[in-house]
Amino acid sequence: MAVYTDVSDEALAAFLAEYDIGTAVAFRGIAEGVENSNFSLRTTAGDFILTLYEKRVDPDDLPWFLGLMEHLAGRGIVCPQPVRGHDGQALRQLCGKHAAVTTFLSGVWPRRVRPEHCAPVGAALAALHLAGQDYRPRRANALGPAAWTRLLDRCEGADMVAPGLHAEVASALTRVLSGWPAALPVGHIHADLFPDNVFFLDGRLSGLIDFYFAATDILAFDIAVCLNAWCFEPDFSFNVTKARALLAAYQKVRPLSSVERAALPVLCQGAAVRFLLTRLFDWLNTPPGALVTRKDPIQSLRWLRFHLQARSEQAYGI
Repeated sequence: MAVYTDVSDEALAAFLAEYDIGTAVAFRGIAEGVENSNFSLRTTAGDFILTLYEKRVDPDDLPWFLGLMEHLAGRGIVCPQPVRGHDGQALRQLCGKHAAVTTFLSGVWPRRVRPEHCAPVGAALAALHLAGQDYRPRRANALGPAAWTRLLDRCEGADMVAPGLHAEVASALTRVLSGWPAALPVGHIHADLFPDNVFFLDGRLSGLIDFYFAATDILAFDIAVCLNAWCFEPDFSFNVTKARALLAAYQKVRPLSSVERAALPVLCQGAAVRFLLTRLFDWLNTPPGALVTRKDPIQSLRWLRFHLQARSEQAYGI
């Protein structure tokens, strides 16, 4: 989440008049994240999130994202729900951008991941994968392997972030793409289930948010994203106890095949590359003055270096 577009009081009032959620009581930007302009919105009817879609989001994909959230919620996944206006539409325009209001989820994301967070995340991810099986529309992963070379080419200033970074990433990318697995189970994935997209309340996982990278792709790639996001310590050491808890809880809900387990090293390499590249691009291209928290690409580089040394799924506690 971030804020790139300012919304005036007058524009907000006119926008809310198209809904049956009352008038604004409080409204503030949310600086966390990098993709869309997000605002915490309190009205006389309650709390909501207002999102203006920016940057990488293709407007043609927005009905798919909103529909997926509605579908998952109907099958027991706790996630934000699009709020429909008087005309029955959830997607509309605000300040020249596509925009939507979604319901507010209670909870707090974990600033410091502990081992007890990881099993609930694994179980929730597996439940999401199963719940999405009968959502028929498909969406190609715009930030999947086919996009990574092109994205690296757009990061011409990489060596200003760290000397030799471009060459190191290019070498790793060649290795990852040459070993990318085929014929693994495919379904709808969250693709960005980092700690700031998972809420906990009273020690229990209370909801999943930010589905705007979701896509139809290799299910085990979603697990690889989580292993990167949840299982590294601040000193960049890999915590195999966290990984074992996450994977064991996932497999209680959706068992992994031997082929999926064997592919974990290269999938984790690919997930690290994907976030390294998008973070690097944003680090070099975030507009001055944007209310946004940039994420350090070097963190993802340290993840990648670990995964390049992993010889088998045993490195992840299996």
